Amino acid sequence: MITVTVLYRNTDGLKFNMNYYLNTHIPLINKLLGSALKGVLVQQGISGVAPGSKPEFQVITQLKFESVESFQTAFGPHAPAVTADLQNFSGEQPLIQISDVRQG
Repeated sequence: MITVTVLYRNTDGLKFNMNYYLNTHIPLINKLLGSALKGVLVQQGISGVAPGSKPEFQVITQLKFESVESFQTAFGPHAPAVTADLQNFSGEQPLIQISDVRQG
């Protein structure tokens, strides 16, 4: 199992429309990636470790797939549609990391 983690930094002036993201973008991802997508977790930052501090990331999303290959096969044909939709909810490009899921 792998996760594709999509991170939106909590920078000053970041435009992020969470309503659009949850109600339009994530359903689009689900539809386009189909059965290759095994799960989605969206986290909205509320604080850093110190009380009252701002979180490092405003939004962290994890997309789960069986393998890197299944992600690439599912995402590749739809990359233009997914990236074109970014402008509808965020003014910045996210950081993206692919990770192997390990259990502790």
